Amino acid sequence: MLSDLLKKLLYMSGALGLYHRVRNVHTLTVIMFHRVLEPSDPRWAHCDPDYTLRADLFDQCLRFFRRHYNLVSADDVLQASRGRKQLPARAMLVTFDDGWADNVDFALPRLRAQGVPGLMFVVSDAVGSPTIFYQERIVSAWRRGTLSVARLAELLQPFDAGVPPEMPEDAASLRELIARVEKLEPTARGQLLDLLGPAVHVDQRQMVTVDELHLLQQGGVSIGLHGKTHAPMTGVADLDAELSGARAEMAARLRGSAPPATMSFPHGRYDERIAGKARQAGFELVFTSVPVVNPVRSTVGWLLGRLGFEADAVTDAAGRFRPDRLALYLFRRPHRLLA
Repeated sequence: MLSDLLKKLLYMSGALGLYHRVRNVHTLTVIMFHRVLEPSDPRWAHCDPDYTLRADLFDQCLRFFRRHYNLVSADDVLQASRGRKQLPARAMLVTFDDGWADNVDFALPRLRAQGVPGLMFVVSDAVGSPTIFYQERIVSAWRRGTLSVARLAELLQPFDAGVPPEMPEDAASLRELIARVEKLEPTARGQLLDLLGPAVHVDQRQMVTVDELHLLQQGGVSIGLHGKTHAPMTGVADLDAELSGARAEMAARLRGSAPPATMSFPHGRYDERIAGKARQAGFELVFTSVPVVNPVRSTVGWLLGRLGFEADAVTDAAGRFRPDRLALYLFRRPHRLLA
């Protein structure tokens, strides 16, 4: 309780804000979100809670960002990286990964209401897709009660002899099994998903359509790329398809817009070779999931870190927004130039 009270006092006194204004003056903080939903929406009941933020919390985060940062657009950062302008002090860019339709339904109206620009990294093959990524399908099935940890482990064992014979029926065990599914060869993974069949079927479309991409652009949200298939780029057979091929696909979908100049790595996985290939494919800004704040002096680096957080990191036990916790998390992140 004393620690919690001290956090509140540090924030309410303005001490944390002063620390931030001095320490982070020459920086670009990039925030990473995935999904934004209202609990009353049917998708809330079976979404992945680790990657979903309540709409009211998202709104309060935006208010916090506006109070402590200068919000910039993807184009502002691009122009700064080209040496054509300087970013303001304590700059921040808000980004979204994957291309979820709920970002159009719930995030976009709140961004527009508060005058906050954004950048969405979209998986090319997911645009207009009637299904969702297999990881989310497994989480959804577990939350809906159509798939248990025990059943997933049983079906996975012929493909992965290292699966423990008994596992608790909890989220941590589910995450462990999903990580094992991710490591399977594509053919084996496909066979496993076929075995899961109707248990992991999701009826409602949840990914953005082409028309929704245009709505996002009209609302001040730029479109970047998040790969072609959402597979980790460290393990794909055709890296060119995930980069230049997907970039061309997105340009065709965006009808008259220039090909995306920004991208982020699915699952945050990359290495120096992959980052270099991304630059060669035409991406001027490449975003990672390395949790650092980006130093900005005369220009902006092309390889950038991003900060993400889960709801319980910025709320109390009752689910109420705690700006002091968000301040302590964001203001103290390490500064690092990635490239």
